[in-house]
Amino acid sequence: MRLPLNNHSTVLLLRERERESLKKDKLEREVGSMDSKEEARASAEVVTFGEMLIDFVPNEADVSLAESPGFIKAAGGAPANVACAVTKLGGSSAFVGKFGDDEFGHMLVNILKNKGVNVDGVCFDSNARTALAFVSLKKNGEREFMFYRNPSADMLLNESELNMDIIKKAKIFHYGSISLIAEPCRTAHLAAMRAAKDAGALLSYDPNLRELLWPSLEAARKGINSIWKEADIIKVSDEEVQFLTQGDPTKEDVVMSLWYEGLKLLVVTDGKDGCRYFTKNFKGRVIGFSVNTVDTTGAGDSFVGALLFAIAKDAFVLEDEQQLRAALTLANACGAICTTEKGAIPALPSTSAALDLIAKSEAK
Repeated sequence: MRLPLNNHSTVLLLRERERESLKKDKLEREVGSMDSKEEARASAEVVTFGEMLIDFVPNEADVSLAESPGFIKAAGGAPANVACAVTKLGGSSAFVGKFGDDEFGHMLVNILKNKGVNVDGVCFDSNARTALAFVSLKKNGEREFMFYRNPSADMLLNESELNMDIIKKAKIFHYGSISLIAEPCRTAHLAAMRAAKDAGALLSYDPNLRELLWPSLEAARKGINSIWKEADIIKVSDEEVQFLTQGDPTKEDVVMSLWYEGLKLLVVTDGKDGCRYFTKNFKGRVIGFSVNTVDTTGAGDSFVGALLFAIAKDAFVLEDEQQLRAALTLANACGAICTTEKGAIPALPSTSAALDLIAKSEAK
């Protein structure tokens, strides 16, 4: 049974949780020993794995890449965006991945550092370049991609280069499917998943479908599904539901064909319309927010970051529908705000900005 929860009560609940989290953090800082403080700095609640790249976004909407008079350079890559989203909200995160030993690679790692993301799991490759992507924008802010990675450094991450210490300390280990496309990164991805799971972490999966990067559409379905039943938390878009099931994503029986025993939470994002959630004991919908959309790049990552931030603070979110709906309302707000600026990481909102949007929506 869905519990009633309006935006006003959601804001109160989220603000109370924020205050409790701040009190807890302050207490831990006051009473913690030096050793425990050093350990805390070396670990992260949410560890993300995969790619980070440079997005070149046209400075005008609704033009082809060839017609664009110029481009705005922005950091991109879903796992990295999620890590930055978590820290922007006040959580702790780490990124595990590989960069080219070039100016773009070092620039991206510096961005992670500046955003408060732990980079102890980062390494560089002197023989490969950092990946690039050109992203064209339509008038409604939707995107089309052109990738340059043949191969890029992120694809060449080896299992032996993984920082298993930081992976094993994660509360949540988050990943996508792009790191499954090619070896040796696929093997490294699977090894990192196993290590995190064996250490007791929740596994979070956002396939982040990019059809152009896979050898074929069937290879994409097979690759995405190859690790499907390992995750505890899965977020998919309505378009990805359609791709994976080849059915109508608005129909519940189609969505539930993606469910499996052992999954704790399945979330389907429906763009501006919000999201649907499914657990073993309850299901429902949380409405989205109306904003002036400029660029949808990173909206899903902002959503995921907010959701994982909430779960990392209190895993009971997965068991209590009221708490889950509050977390998803926060996630919807974060996803919406992220579309109001060009680029993903620069547009990631703070907790206060998201709560302000929720409060303003209630006041209308």
